[in-house]
Amino acid sequence: MTGAGRGVKESSARGQYSLWYREPAAIWEEALPVGNGSLGAMVYGGIRQERIKLNEDTLWSGYPCDTNNYEAHACLEQARRLIHEMRHREAERLIESNMLGPFTQSYMPLGDLLIDIGHEGEEVSSYRRELNLEEAVIRVSYESGGVAYSRELFCSAPDGVMALSFRTDRAGGVHLGLKLESLLHHAAERIDGGILVMQGRCPSHVDPNYFQMEGREPIQYEEGKGMTFAASVKLIHEGGALHASEDGYLVEGADSVILLMHAATSFNGSGQDPYTDGQDSLAKCLAKLDAASQHSWETLQERHAQDYRPLFERVELDLGSSERIDQPTDLRLMELKAGGSDSHMEALLFQYGRYLMIAGSRPGTQALNLQGIWNADMRPPWSSNYTLNINAQMNYWPAETCGLAECHEPMLDMIGELSETGARTASIHYGCSGWTAHHNSDIWRLSSPVGRTGEMPDTVSWAMWPMGAAWLVRHLWERYAFGGDGAYLREKAYPSIKGAALFLLDFLVEGGDGQQVTNPSTSPENKFIAPNGSSASVGSASTMDIALIRDVFRICLEAGPLVADDAEEEEEEAFRNRLQEAIDKLPPYRIGRHGQLQEWLNDYEEAEPGHRHMSHLYPLYPGNEITPGLTPELAEACRRTLERRIGHGGGHTGWSCAWLINLWARLEDGEQAHHFVETLLKKSTYPNLFDAHPPFQIDGNFGYTAGVAEMLLHSHAGQLVLLPALPKAWSSGSVRGLRARGGYAVSMEWDEGKLKHAALIAERSGVCTVRTGTAVQLRSNGPALTSAVRIEASSEHEYVYQFYIRAGQTVDLTTEK
Repeated sequence: MTGAGRGVKESSARGQYSLWYREPAAIWEEALPVGNGSLGAMVYGGIRQERIKLNEDTLWSGYPCDTNNYEAHACLEQARRLIHEMRHREAERLIESNMLGPFTQSYMPLGDLLIDIGHEGEEVSSYRRELNLEEAVIRVSYESGGVAYSRELFCSAPDGVMALSFRTDRAGGVHLGLKLESLLHHAAERIDGGILVMQGRCPSHVDPNYFQMEGREPIQYEEGKGMTFAASVKLIHEGGALHASEDGYLVEGADSVILLMHAATSFNGSGQDPYTDGQDSLAKCLAKLDAASQHSWETLQERHAQDYRPLFERVELDLGSSERIDQPTDLRLMELKAGGSDSHMEALLFQYGRYLMIAGSRPGTQALNLQGIWNADMRPPWSSNYTLNINAQMNYWPAETCGLAECHEPMLDMIGELSETGARTASIHYGCSGWTAHHNSDIWRLSSPVGRTGEMPDTVSWAMWPMGAAWLVRHLWERYAFGGDGAYLREKAYPSIKGAALFLLDFLVEGGDGQQVTNPSTSPENKFIAPNGSSASVGSASTMDIALIRDVFRICLEAGPLVADDAEEEEEEAFRNRLQEAIDKLPPYRIGRHGQLQEWLNDYEEAEPGHRHMSHLYPLYPGNEITPGLTPELAEACRRTLERRIGHGGGHTGWSCAWLINLWARLEDGEQAHHFVETLLKKSTYPNLFDAHPPFQIDGNFGYTAGVAEMLLHSHAGQLVLLPALPKAWSSGSVRGLRARGGYAVSMEWDEGKLKHAALIAERSGVCTVRTGTAVQLRSNGPALTSAVRIEASSEHEYVYQFYIRAGQTVDLTTEK
């Protein structure tokens, strides 16, 4: 391989979407992330030593095992009776003791690539560390001892490697020491060809960071158990000499150095033992390095750019320029926290979410977990697992709307795999058909309720929630709603959606007055004040349960006729009749004494009125049952709910704040939505723009990106709504490439708070309904819009147009003069 070259020059691609700093990272939350879906790295940009923290998306503790609790079903009827008799605490104790199972396993840190550079005692000047989102490239440059140094790093998806180059403007100016370390059990060795290899093994079990059982080690290794892994680095130098060091390699007097790095594990599927039936991780590593090293540095760069840029460039967002663009990112954040405003930073954070999704989720990789693919801890926060009562779903809220449908695929694949383990849990725990999942999962696709410890009270509020499947399958339907792939709906999505519905049909029980209710039921992680004055978490028919059930059943009713063939029609018709009968017996949404949408079947007071979860607002977002136009009274109750939550301190975590942006956007309140755009940046954003729960959780980044898109475009209620929640702070701007349900790409330009021009490109033919806040003229690049009509709107400030559009056709909407 050749091509790193000598000489340093300023990057010519310093676009508007860059994070940059004048100092190296001192802590993990200042380091910059790169990834290719499976391999992740946090780059510190050190001067005397570069530290790169590494992750691989299949590197987890544990192995596949049966986590179901075979005592659970025998206790189910007793728990239901206790709840019916309002003996909530007794029901909770019964569930805690007899109906839960073990915790999930944990996502593991791979290790550190350490590169000693030198410069001891030398003055350093002109330091710059940058992540260019438009290129997915990290650059570090500085001067020391009269020499200009630069390094460049990217993670290539097509070649499966992290590539890193070191250059100076002086011949023979590169001196490096290289080694690999890990917190896991490991050993490193050198092999021929300038390759450094680290091999190791994961624990067979890791307890969550929030749980400590007396007398038990939280991190356990067992002989013959646990995931094995390998990481390998190939060192390629022009000029100079390569020497073995005690724990790695030394390069002296090189003109340039290129490092290629790959990591792999023995993971061979969620149902295969990674130790006895795993893949050869070292062979995979060496094969990747050999293939990548056949390319020049310039070719690797070009292949990376050809893969990444088409994804990132699908969407452009301009919310206004800023003189602060030339300031370091951390200083811009500090100015925001001090009370400043920066609409360009708001657009930057939007694109950062898209960058993180491309870097962390690609077809064939694992789904993004709580920390995406970036984790430094042996016992990471909440095990860095899949938390299915909001967080895993929020990770993928922007995938379809923001032009990254391919990046959605790992989540969709995980849902299919989880439906298999979830079918056993449905049967063993509840005696139900179909499939279920609870609030946690992991790479082994755990679907049972966690938290059975004997030493950890108060687990029911988060553990006893068998509605995970019901929420997850909305992602399958959304994929179809945006993409319109009938084969995908029939072969992949509908079987899982129907399976979730079958479980829910079986799980419903009579609740009085002829209604069908869920029992046991929780509103995730929240509690209510029971009639006896005690705090309780388990009851029947929480609003979220009913909303999820109604959502799944209605999706089935809409999808069923699209997929059933003649041989299945009779069976499907009976299934649809059963669904409709159940819908008719579900409790209605209720407005409580404070004007709020009730969170529970009864109008209980909340134990924590400012709770971070807003689960009962699911039918507003991400569901679509409540809208200001179609259900104004319920929408107003949602507004009152938000006001009460916020008034009591709600939205205090990063992801919760991101959810607020989306909820206010659905209520078409741009000022409130933008308030939480600013709040998230000011209160819940680390220097590297990672979201702070705190600690770091990546869901808030993705929720934010989805929320900004939701402020600009709606498509959930049968019509495209252009600029539904545009705040005054974004009075002028433009967006290109947002996607809408029905198969549309949407671009818009606005000025003085009003739409100026929009363009819709249809991916498939059909009737399109568009709502705007100003009158527009419609023109087409294809057949004349002879069927275009303006239809009556609910407000004098609304303009609704309906027309037939053909696949590939573009319709322009221009403000009437």
